[in-house]
Amino acid sequence: TAGIFYGLQTLRQLINNKEKLTSPCVHIEDRPRFQWRSFMLDVARHFKNTSTIKQLLKEMSQLKMNRFHWHLTDDQGWRIEIKKYPKLTEIGSIRSCTQSGGWKSMKYDYTIHEGYYTQEEIKEIIQYANERHIQIVPEIEMPGHASAAIASYPSLGCNPQQQINVPGKFGVHYSVFNVANPQTMEFLENVLEEVIDLFSTSDVIHIGGDEVQYDQWKSSTEITTFINEHNLQSPADLQIWFTNKISNFINGKHRRMMGWNEIIGGSKLHHYTTESDILTKEKLAQNTVVHFWKGSLDLLNKTISQGYDVVNSNNKYTYLDYNYNRISLEKAYNFDPIPEKLLEEYHSKILGLGCQMWGEWISTVDKMNQQIFPRVAAYAEVGWTSLKNKNYQNFQQKLASYFYKQWSKQGINYYKL
Repeated sequence: TAGIFYGLQTLRQLINNKEKLTSPCVHIEDRPRFQWRSFMLDVARHFKNTSTIKQLLKEMSQLKMNRFHWHLTDDQGWRIEIKKYPKLTEIGSIRSCTQSGGWKSMKYDYTIHEGYYTQEEIKEIIQYANERHIQIVPEIEMPGHASAAIASYPSLGCNPQQQINVPGKFGVHYSVFNVANPQTMEFLENVLEEVIDLFSTSDVIHIGGDEVQYDQWKSSTEITTFINEHNLQSPADLQIWFTNKISNFINGKHRRMMGWNEIIGGSKLHHYTTESDILTKEKLAQNTVVHFWKGSLDLLNKTISQGYDVVNSNNKYTYLDYNYNRISLEKAYNFDPIPEKLLEEYHSKILGLGCQMWGEWISTVDKMNQQIFPRVAAYAEVGWTSLKNKNYQNFQQKLASYFYKQWSKQGINYYKL
């Protein structure tokens, strides 16, 4: 069972690292503070091979983290084999160039970047995760962050006559799925069916839903007509309508849908969204897990007051692509998924936390490991340890006496503080 497995991880950390293995005589009562303790890896922007994934899963298990959130698709790459739609990997997994030097840079590396996981490789990784009591949460982005899919099958987009390439530029792109087209909905359901069948032990399917630029929807006669015919108020209303259709499909497969907090609608979280864009009368499906990454405490309170379960991944505290000046180890350690001023009646609706390794500017495994380690250990402790038992100095000592040595043995290039 998971309890025995986690107990063994604790014991491993207690055993003295000497020729003669010894452990202090102790009685331990231990349980996690939160049920959801996740690490996310973005492989769409920069592909990581299966051995890298397995090493991360191994380290997660030793830290008693229990959810691997696998960001498999985005504008810059489609990384999962879908048997019914082979062009997703034949075309969507390859880009001809990659932006370098930062968000505003005009520099590009013209080395071809490619890679995807076959379904057999994914099955192997799922088994590896299951053996370590880690459940994988696969993420298939929709309706935005869809450029790689639309480059593969242009009919899925709002301008079906236009052939686009898998973009090498990072940031938010305009290409979004045409959700008014029944064939697009059929495509997404077919993709999700393969994903759900493949990830048979996963009870949550993440559909992204973040950063949808509504320009293409607003300029499409087909979509504006659809909005009017369905008595919807805005593009955000259409997104909720679409998300609920996807939720119904996922629920019908006995799974639960999760998405970034834009899927609720009604909030102006981005500069490219107008006030009229976000008017909503549709209500997001009640059993959705809302992945909160951006917004105020008031918005978090509002989300939970409407009855939604929340995983707190506030970007100001949990984004591993941010440098250590922006999110120090101590800041990561002091993150509380339950904000201090969150109404007490809502505390139980916070399922836990996630930390996210976004990959735009993290091209190598060494650089990735520097960003992840040691901060991932801080997030693991946030998810596991009760507030009264947390102590940053003790945590630092544990890193020095155990984890730094273990990571060095594993060849993990952790960040030297």
